[in-house]
Amino acid sequence: MLVVAYKNVQSAIVCCCAFLFFPSCFTSNDLTIDERNVYFHFQPNTRTMINFPAVIDVHKPTQLIIYALPNGNSIEMTAGKKFNKGMDWHFDIQHIAAQTRFIRREITDRNIVVAYVESEEKSWPAWRQKFSDNAAHIARIVNYIRFETGNPVDVTLSAHSGGGSFITGFINAFDSIPNFITRIAYLDANYSFDDSLQHGKKLFHWLQGDTTRTLMVIAYDDREIMLNGKKIVGRAGGTFRATQRMIQSFALRTELISRQDSTLRIFSTFDDRARFIIHTNPDTLILHTVLVERNGFIHAILANTPYEEKNYTFFGNRAYSSLISEN
Repeated sequence: MLVVAYKNVQSAIVCCCAFLFFPSCFTSNDLTIDERNVYFHFQPNTRTMINFPAVIDVHKPTQLIIYALPNGNSIEMTAGKKFNKGMDWHFDIQHIAAQTRFIRREITDRNIVVAYVESEEKSWPAWRQKFSDNAAHIARIVNYIRFETGNPVDVTLSAHSGGGSFITGFINAFDSIPNFITRIAYLDANYSFDDSLQHGKKLFHWLQGDTTRTLMVIAYDDREIMLNGKKIVGRAGGTFRATQRMIQSFALRTELISRQDSTLRIFSTFDDRARFIIHTNPDTLILHTVLVERNGFIHAILANTPYEEKNYTFFGNRAYSSLISEN
């Protein structure tokens, strides 16, 4: 099914079928020869771009990565491109497209497909507040994306910043996290974790259910960050505190191992399949997007695989610089 997305006539057939669910669908050609984008509009008020490799090998499995956008960013900003003077700075802070190209270069035994999901409000928390049935909508979006990518059984939910609210909505939609979810990755995005809503219990039981499942949480100590003379997070806010809530939730159910690696403190369990990575931030800097830019997306996807820390270092120099495109 995936191959049809790359041929004009057959792509039109796919789009017509999808019209049952979406107001519009079109394919972009203004990319490198190594990939292809297909856009969809979901109701209510959401937009998705699915990025495929140029050629799908039908003899290999597909890994679908769904990436929920951070607050204030468009799909195009999140994908990123070469930064030139006068451009909006948002185009140079995540580079998910280039980091995806790096991942594809490293992983050759499967097809890597990435779906960017954006809300009209440019804020998944605001979008969820607007729609009381948001959990059902998010579950349907994920299912439609799976349908359009051949119903893969290897699906990663990932997000940065407010995009974590998309993951929360998905978890809220089910009594237990579906089996096709094999990895959940929060990139400074776990603000909405709430154990009173059974988030910890669901994540724990999901990890228990299969040894191929991985939970990656990346955050930093944001408690003392100042901007214009004021702290940017409140007394209960920020991802440091959210990560502590997650750690405490897991600690009620299992033993966690703690280790220090330079400025990174890591708590882990399930044989390292569940990791909570906290940058201790000794210089009290704003690292919110830096965690993504400095190979954060790569690490979120490759950690706990044979490719972890090969040809890249988390929080090191950009390993994907040569893969940033002009457009």
